[in-house]
Parts: sequence; C-alpha cells; structure tokens
Amino acid sequence: MTSATPFLMFAGTAQAAMDLYVSLFPDSRIVRADRYAPNELGPAGSIKAGIFTLCGREFMCCDSPVKQAFPFTPANSIFVECETADLLERVFSTLAVEGKILMPLNNYGFSQRFAWLNDRFGVSWQINLAG
Repeated sequence: MTSATPFLMFAGTAQAAMDLYVSLFPDSRIVRADRYAPNELGPAGSIKAGIFTLCGREFMCCDSPVKQAFPFTPANSIFVECETADLLERVFSTLAVEGKILMPLNNYGFSQRFAWLNDRFGVSWQINLAG
C-alpha cells in the first residue's frame, strides 16, 4: 500500500516536541520512539525514528544525526482546526512559549479566530477555530 506521512526532522529535541504535541491535542499519542544506541550514528538516546499521532493523523520524526544547514520553514505548516475556543486558546498559548508569532490570534475575515506561529522547535502551526 502506498502512503504519505508528514516527517519532522529535529536537532536533538524530537522527544520534547512529541511530548508537547501529544499533550495538546485530543486523539494524540506517541506510537513508537526508536533511539540511537551507544556507538551508532546519532547521540545515544536521541530519536532515531519516532511515530506519533496528532488528532488521529500519523507523523514521523527523528533527531538528525548530523547538523543540517536548514531549519524548519513557515512555508510548511501543520494546520489544526480546533473544535472549541478554549482548545484553540490553550494550543496557541502553549505553542507560543519561546516561539515566534507570525499572525496573532485574531479575526482575519477568512476565520473568526486564527493564528500562525512557529513553536520553540521551529515547527510552523496554523491554528484555526472550526466552524
């Protein structure tokens, strides 16, 4: 079966990112976290291959064993539609900690409540109130 899965590459923070993300959204969990062993390519204990779900959708991630010359970019983002304003506010305020707000939580015409930000790991999120 052919499939497509979003993949996020971190620089030593994959576990912290997965922990944060699954704590924020319903129907989310860490499925698997394979770690580098001593004397393997990456630092021992860092994520060689991680699988987690957000709102039931599967994602993959890793800690790159080599320093990359490129970061995450807002051109690729995770778009989340929140069922309630309370969830939207909690997600936005948590992801904004040590992050960068690109579009503050506001009414932009196309949405009554929308925000766009990069979290502290550099991952870009578009957060929207469903409805």
